[in-house]
Amino acid sequence: MSEEQKTSPGRKRPTTDEFRAFVASGWAPRGTGVTPRAEVADYAARRREAVSAAFPGERLVIPAGGLKVRSNDTDYVFRPHSAFAHLTGLGSDREPDAVLVLEPNRSPGGQSAHGHEAILYFRPLADRDTEEFFGDSRYGEFWVGARPTLADVESELGLTARHVDEFADAIAKDAGQVTIRVVRDGDAEVAARVDQARAAATETQEAIEAETRVEVQRGADEELAAFLSRLRFVKDEWEVEQMRDAVAGTHKGFDAVIADLPEAVRRGRGERWVEGVFGLHARHHGNGVGYDSICASGDHANTLHWIKNTGEVREGDLLLLDAGVEVDSLFTADITRTLPVSGTFTEVQRRIYDAVYAAQEAGIAACRPGNRFSDVHAAAIRVIAEHLHEWGLLPEGVDVEGTLDAEHGQYHRRWMVHGTSHHLGIDVHDCALATRQEYNDAELRPGMILTVEPGLYFKADDELVPAEFRGNGVRIEDDVLITADGCENLSAAMPRSAADVEQWIAGIWGARA
Repeated sequence: MSEEQKTSPGRKRPTTDEFRAFVASGWAPRGTGVTPRAEVADYAARRREAVSAAFPGERLVIPAGGLKVRSNDTDYVFRPHSAFAHLTGLGSDREPDAVLVLEPNRSPGGQSAHGHEAILYFRPLADRDTEEFFGDSRYGEFWVGARPTLADVESELGLTARHVDEFADAIAKDAGQVTIRVVRDGDAEVAARVDQARAAATETQEAIEAETRVEVQRGADEELAAFLSRLRFVKDEWEVEQMRDAVAGTHKGFDAVIADLPEAVRRGRGERWVEGVFGLHARHHGNGVGYDSICASGDHANTLHWIKNTGEVREGDLLLLDAGVEVDSLFTADITRTLPVSGTFTEVQRRIYDAVYAAQEAGIAACRPGNRFSDVHAAAIRVIAEHLHEWGLLPEGVDVEGTLDAEHGQYHRRWMVHGTSHHLGIDVHDCALATRQEYNDAELRPGMILTVEPGLYFKADDELVPAEFRGNGVRIEDDVLITADGCENLSAAMPRSAADVEQWIAGIWGARA
């Protein structure tokens, strides 16, 4: 970090008019080439059309969100809100503070007409004679690079672009005559501006109870957010290709981790080494990791969301690696493999692993159009319950059907507490605002992408399982695309069976020898 960045507001260096003029002079002309239309632009336009049809005549506000301070005067890397990214096509580190507004079309007489105009309000490239160009360490070209112009964005995305400074007036226009909805969690300041515009409009209308008005408006906002979340259930062709790319990058990252397992053991604090190796390849292939990697060795694998990654990686342990590459469009893979650190499973580890593998096979087989989302979990968990019963781990008198009883059973959940699947896409847990009926009870349709990830987790201090089981945790997770007649395992190239995993490790180690 430069000294200028570290200078506090009270210690800013003085800038003279002469210095400003000097900084603004002597630059080569900017390029005048036309920004090519992005491949995603037409797909994003079709997504906006679906939103337009669902909310005719209404003004819809979808913020990207703003920068967030990490420490003092440094920000986290920007990541736009998922709904904004989905409807614009803008991905990693693009246009903080931007707002997409779907403005209802009007006839020449002012009446509502069909469809919406998509308008992107954002902060465009500043001229070189402005204070922003040289003096603004958060947004200035000298500090963070050149922004696109209004023309660049219009050419790239195929929508209307305007300066973000025009947003406040645009949102307040005719606020009393048009319903306004906003994605509230996208940007608190934008949501507040929308609320101000609503409040100003209602002052001239019939008085209604303020609390009732706010409740209705918040309900409308929630309805929009939920619709935009559900809109991502079925992926288009472009989105599927983004997912293929994310999976391919994740495969490379796992290969690199396997190659460096001996080094992770040798160096100590090996979970951090594994995390770093995967993160290096994720950052090189795409935007980075789609979520904090779980690099859990030994008993840490039995903590489902172990992201501290502070432990040792030891010979004889299992390493549960749950990680995914997020590509620049923000689509992320989510894959788990459980790897024997020594290269081969012990007899007990293989027994546990084979049970999870059989459960995953059953879950993948249930990934068919016409089945319900919940059928995937039901198929996998039955296999888990069968193995637990066979091993004598269920309470006395409880059989497979008994533990699967939703009201009086569920004993198997001591060792398999989580669900088997979730939707996957721009968010690692995508479409999260859908209701239970829209999610768990919904029919699987071609274009949906979901994970299948059963597991078995035997904590080191669990006295209800054999001593040799304790400290072993296994999960196997793949990313599955529902097709017209079944499914496609997008991550099928990454070995899954115990024998194939051992061959995978041996092949990589042999190539490095």
